[in-house]
Amino acid sequence: MTVLRVENLRVEFGGSPVVDGISFEVQRGECLALVGESGSGKSVTARTLVGLTGEGSRVGADELTFAGQDLTRLRERDWRGIRGGRIGFVLQDALVSLDPLRKVGKEIAEVLAAHTRLSGTERRDRVVELLAAVGVPEPELRARQLPHELSGGLRQRALIATAIAAEPELIIADEPTTALDVTIQAQVIGLLAGLKNQDRSLLIISHDLAVVARLADRVAVMKDGRIVEHGPTHRVLARPEHEYTRQLLAAIPAEHTKGTRLSGSTGSAGLAGSAGGSTPPVRRAAGDVVVRAEGIGKSFRGPDGKDRAAVQEVSFSLRAAETVGIVGESGSGKTTTARITLGLTEPDSGSVEVHGQGWAGLGSAARRALRRDIQVVYQDTLAAFDPRYTVAKVLGEALEVSGVPRKRRRERAVELLELVGLGVQHLERRPLQLSGGQRQRVAIARALAPEPAVIVCDEPVSALDVSVQAQVLDLLEDVQRETGVAYLFISHDLGVIYHACDRVLVMKDGRVVEEGTVEKVFRTPEHPYTQELIAAIPKLTAA
Repeated sequence: MTVLRVENLRVEFGGSPVVDGISFEVQRGECLALVGESGSGKSVTARTLVGLTGEGSRVGADELTFAGQDLTRLRERDWRGIRGGRIGFVLQDALVSLDPLRKVGKEIAEVLAAHTRLSGTERRDRVVELLAAVGVPEPELRARQLPHELSGGLRQRALIATAIAAEPELIIADEPTTALDVTIQAQVIGLLAGLKNQDRSLLIISHDLAVVARLADRVAVMKDGRIVEHGPTHRVLARPEHEYTRQLLAAIPAEHTKGTRLSGSTGSAGLAGSAGGSTPPVRRAAGDVVVRAEGIGKSFRGPDGKDRAAVQEVSFSLRAAETVGIVGESGSGKTTTARITLGLTEPDSGSVEVHGQGWAGLGSAARRALRRDIQVVYQDTLAAFDPRYTVAKVLGEALEVSGVPRKRRRERAVELLELVGLGVQHLERRPLQLSGGQRQRVAIARALAPEPAVIVCDEPVSALDVSVQAQVLDLLEDVQRETGVAYLFISHDLGVIYHACDRVLVMKDGRVVEEGTVEKVFRTPEHPYTQELIAAIPKLTAA
């Protein structure tokens, strides 16, 4: 039975087509995946299917039906009876999608109140069941927390729980596993697969082709608002017919890509001698220790009044021109470790030294001077920039703090942009006028402004589609080769870690349970938790 039928769907903004005549169907108990780069029209398609295309849009279709009902004729009050109840929708950005002033449990309970006949007590019990089902630890506690009190992975799981609460016939999920570590990702994939086995239908939007391989029956590849390839998952991934599909598959970081360029480019502008194609980059031997952490620990008080250890006895060193990765589940202590390393969070115990200088006891002036040596690139570039600032002002502010004279700042800003593969034409653009990949390049340029010895990269590519991710990973390699900067690289994507890092720390419950070269840890993991992580990595083969 056909649950969703789309024929010649067209979506325009300001007269420009964003979705340009696409057609597909989703059958009962089937999963269809839409894949493609940012800007290909995937998310606009998903939002259109639930009546959330947005202001200024113009939507047309020869047919757009859900369970035989014409979606083009629905008014907003009709949509309220369908969204959440019959069609579940998982948006990509969980922090924006969840009400920041409402506790997570209340958010899920609202869906149950609107679309079920459960009593208040039954709703509370069901909320806990749903949070547990999507892998949220301590679900009773988490239900009483606000979204900002949860990690990105926990927020994403709460959003999935909201989408499946009323047992909808169709679930549309836009990048449902982007913020999840591999073990929880595997759990959520299993949950979604279980729903499919219960004759629910799924439409998954994802740039993670390994996740698509595990879950989807069919794949539609989108580019520039059109479907360029469509077929059974095993055929599309194993024997792609379109050149664009082949490019997407080649850009995925993994064990076999280590030492090669992912983007197929010959290096970013301003970087001499960059390798091209599959030529191995020339890696420098790691130099002197630039960061040393000794026995750092940190606890936080939860909403139940109990102290919980976020980091316990963590030690590591980082050398010049070296990349050290940190992996582990959401809540394992990765980001707290990064914040302590950056001097943004004071540890309860232990110490961090940058070039032999510890953060403890430093006055504000000395702290500012030391911070020039250690910079950060965050996952969410929109949140990291003032939306009112131009790129020139973003970089100019960083250069001013770094002591660059005013008359030299514009010239230096252009040099930084060229170093990350952008040009002078980007100086007057604001964050919203840049693509996700361009914003991440500007973030890297800003981090390089003080000529630091270390950059902490906190999930720097997890929000990017696979081809832009490939460009940024190649860029980071180019910059390291050119400048000798060291990276502390935090990611839940083990393929990215294997490709980009020299050594890796595996964290669980705030502790480092295993460390070593990426080759040793990934090929011969010793700790049971590391073995579990490696086993959970999605493989690019259709199930």
